[in-house]
Amino acid sequence: MAALFEELGYRETPIGGISLRRRRELRLGVDVFEIKLNDEFLMSSLFTASEVALADLGLAGLKGQGLDVVVGGLGLGHTAKAVLANANVGSLVVVDYLQAVIDWHNEGLVPLGAELSADPRCRFVQGDFFAMSASDAGFDPEAPGRQFDAVLADIDHSPEALLDEGNASFYSVDGLTRLTRHLKPGGVFGLWSNDLPDPAFTDRLGAVFADPRAEEVTFHNPLQDRPFTQTVYLANKRT
Repeated sequence: MAALFEELGYRETPIGGISLRRRRELRLGVDVFEIKLNDEFLMSSLFTASEVALADLGLAGLKGQGLDVVVGGLGLGHTAKAVLANANVGSLVVVDYLQAVIDWHNEGLVPLGAELSADPRCRFVQGDFFAMSASDAGFDPEAPGRQFDAVLADIDHSPEALLDEGNASFYSVDGLTRLTRHLKPGGVFGLWSNDLPDPAFTDRLGAVFADPRAEEVTFHNPLQDRPFTQTVYLANKRT
């Protein structure tokens, strides 16, 4: 019988200690994988509906084959997997600040790691998503200035609840404007949020992008036995 709790990986990083844990959730009869930064939970395999929805909603309106996609924030890989499940996707660059998270995927320590690492369309890039967005070079170190059909971000808890206050400028009108340089005309920006829709942020999206919208994603929380709602923000680069 597997242990009820196991720390699969731990590493000190510039922003604190990060750990990968597996624990048995006895009430549900499942293994839960979690990533923690210091004492804060970043990701859990128990709640993935909105991470999948970020990919599905973000790509739903895009036409054509060979779509080029960026995912900001690897986590446990659920958004990346959902992107790759779309047959129209030709390439995926996944940017994560923490080399440990990339290593855990490459080493197969997380359930989706081997699958993502083996997909020839998928490439992990260690880097600061927010700094890359603000730069001229953008998200692909192998092709500076490359533009993408979709940029999907799941890093901070919400546009207001940040892991690092230094990320705040990304969510401003100026920061969002800089992001548009890395999108093809008509390309999609998608953002995950743990909170309910924030009209103020939707308004900021509308100052930069076309068709800003906030999609609620509601799922059942089995631990609390009640519905829980998160948000996926979407907008398109003006053509």
